[in-house]
Amino acid sequence: MTTIQVLGTGCRKCVQLKENVETALKQSGVQADVQKVEDINEIVKFGIMSTPALAVDGEVKIVGKVASVDEVLNVINP
Repeated sequence: MTTIQVLGTGCRKCVQLKENVETALKQSGVQADVQKVEDINEIVKFGIMSTPALAVDGEVKIVGKVASVDEVLNVINP
């Protein structure tokens, strides 16, 4: 199963990105384990300096913005 991680400390933008991910998953029918990573030490391990960010199976795909539902769909359905 695919693991999708929303990286961010819990700000409004991070919450919106998680909602967009969940909407994209519902629209696509893709099964995934969605995780919210809020621990700054864990976020730093991904090598990103700007949140929110989105990682799929441990690989950072989007950094520093709230990806739209369509952008998330493009990431999870390449």
